[in-house]
Order: sequence, then structure tokens, then C-alpha cells
Amino acid sequence: MTVPQILAELGGVSRRTFYRWRELGQGPDAFKLPNGELRVWRSDFMAWLRRLEGTAA
Repeated sequence: MTVPQILAELGGVSRRTFYRWRELGQGPDAFKLPNGELRVWRSDFMAWLRRLEGTAA
């Protein structure tokens, strides 16, 4: 998934917030492509959401 796809799925989270989460180690696992763009496997994104869901309860 691209960063814009992730932001769209999160429904209004800003790019800045997403990168801040990453800086703090609170974002989903991601990797960089050779051109420097960030990508997240959908399975990692879904696992991250499930972890967040568990901590919100």
C-alpha cells in the first residue's frame, strides 16, 4: 500500500501524523522502494489496525 492509500483507509489522518507515528515507532511496519517511496504490505497494515483495536478497548 502507498502512503496515500493508507491515509485514505484511515479516513482523514494527515501525512504528517502518519510519519510522526513512524518516527515514534507506533506506525505499521513499512519498507522503502529503491526510489525512496514508502510501502506497507496490506497484511502488516491490517495487523497494525488489530493491535490498535486491542489497545483501545
